[in-house]
Amino acid sequence: MPMQVVLMQDVKGVGKTDEIKEVSEGYARNFLFPKHLAVQALEKNIKEVSERKRKESRESERELQELQGLAGRLDDLELLIKEKASETGVLYASVGPQRLSQELNKRGFKIDKNQIQNLNIKKAGEYSVGVKLSHGLEGQITVRVETL
Repeated sequence: MPMQVVLMQDVKGVGKTDEIKEVSEGYARNFLFPKHLAVQALEKNIKEVSERKRKESRESERELQELQGLAGRLDDLELLIKEKASETGVLYASVGPQRLSQELNKRGFKIDKNQIQNLNIKKAGEYSVGVKLSHGLEGQITVRVETL
């Protein structure tokens, strides 16, 4: 006899977290319920899931707006980095994602080195560097490297 359940975790072959699925009563009582993978789809549980989904949606929307603002601020940003270089203009220490991440963090941006387009700047000049953000957003910072 079929029974409706609300999945509390992803269950392979059944569905994903917070989905309401119809499964056999034996499967629910003998497997899903004892392992806390699902609860019976009572009105109270369904309301709880829909409220949690609404809350997650609002949080995701707020996060997206914050990231769009951050991407805009990054697009307007220009970093000036001064490094020692040889007579031919080649930098003694290349400027890479780690260094750019440190400079951005000093300016109040919480950007990890893994979010920065992997490039190593070895000569003085002006470069456009991509910064990957979540939600598929990306910002472009301008990096100017000058020699000391």
